[in-house]
Amino acid sequence: MAGTTSRKVLLVEDDRDISHLVKLHLQDAGYHVSLAEDGNTGLNLAQSGNFGLIILDLMLPDMDGLDLCRALRAASNFTPILMLTAKSSEVDRVLGLEMGADDYLIKPFSVRELVARVKAIFRRAGMEGAMGDRGDLVSRGDLVIDTARRKVTLKGRSVSLTAKEFDLLLHFAAHPGRVYTRAQLLDQVWGYGYEGYEHTVNSHINRLRGKIEADPAKPGFILTVWGVGYKFADREDLEQDAG
Repeated sequence: MAGTTSRKVLLVEDDRDISHLVKLHLQDAGYHVSLAEDGNTGLNLAQSGNFGLIILDLMLPDMDGLDLCRALRAASNFTPILMLTAKSSEVDRVLGLEMGADDYLIKPFSVRELVARVKAIFRRAGMEGAMGDRGDLVSRGDLVIDTARRKVTLKGRSVSLTAKEFDLLLHFAAHPGRVYTRAQLLDQVWGYGYEGYEHTVNSHINRLRGKIEADPAKPGFILTVWGVGYKFADREDLEQDAG
């Protein structure tokens, strides 16, 4: 993304008081904000616009936030998503994260915190773009990660990943051989505020293995370190697997 598109935000929220307040504060912070008041309108805008972030309320008319998120990811739209959830809907938060949402915020929330979350998501995206601007490709065996285009190929064939699956894979591949606990992965890939969501790491790793491993039951890239966590195969592991 370049130019103003990198600071374009789509806010899908049916409460007009909340949406206009958030829009005002995001505009003050330098973002360009488009509004949608129902799920169908939000989906159409998300598919037709080039947004850097989608802020998505879970409780929406016509199509709820989970269905909208599912539809976007199924259409290979991996724009980062910040979900807004009710305090009591823990199951929905878990489902949202496992579908590929990048962050969540519980209502009622501080607008200042929301702006901080938005800035953090754009900052992470900018760091990845800066890596890619130098032409960086992360290659591990037959797996190639293009950080600029957020594309992954395996033996020359494209692999379709959600935004968070890509972030997790890149984090692993950038540190081959290093062992991470689930809590460390939550902190370093998902960010703060995810205590108690270790099972989300398991779900993402299982899906990643299903997409990049020849046999997910006998993984060659993302390895389990029993009793500790996970690591990405180092050169010696990859050579042994190839042999």
